[in-house]
Amino acid sequence: MPGGLRELKKQQTRQAISDTATRLFMERGFEAVTIADIAAAAQVAKMTVTNYFPRKEDLALDHHEALTGSLARPVAERRPGESALAALRRAFLDAVQRHEPVVGFSGPAFVRMIAGSPALIARMREINDQRESALAETLAAETGAAPGDLAPRAAAALLAAAHRTLFQRVMDLTLTGMDQDEIAADVTSAANEVFDLLESSLSGYAVR
Repeated sequence: MPGGLRELKKQQTRQAISDTATRLFMERGFEAVTIADIAAAAQVAKMTVTNYFPRKEDLALDHHEALTGSLARPVAERRPGESALAALRRAFLDAVQRHEPVVGFSGPAFVRMIAGSPALIARMREINDQRESALAETLAAETGAAPGDLAPRAAAALLAAAHRTLFQRVMDLTLTGMDQDEIAADVTSAANEVFDLLESSLSGYAVR
């Protein structure tokens, strides 16, 4: 099989496993579903599942890599004259308008699955910690911070906390049955309020 077709086949297999696992998790609850259940439903071997997804939690949180880099990337790609805060505000509001999963948009069943699973809640905390660390590293590099300088880590902590708060807002509103357009309108207003709170301390930090 040519390399391109082989890679496509692997991507299709990975997506099929993820989709099957998510369906089972939402139907039965995360803890109640085993790797063997997923393998049987996806018609693959258990080892195939674990080869693609070494951690069961990442079968449910298949976009964890995008989430981990979702703060560092806009800062690294910020526009001339734009601060880290301004870049992250712009990126967040754009993602809200597109109803992207990276800022919390998903269906009620998916949100209930996460909210009902201690393992998934713990994994989300871990991903958020990784996201904050990635942002701190990017801020340090972008500002030329000296080793041991706490400013990049402190700024990353504030910015990551803002995003965690808004992500949770999206999830909470999803559980109320509000549709995505209504959630987007609410969270846009909330985001501006949250980011405005950081303006006095971070508006002049990491300006390109």
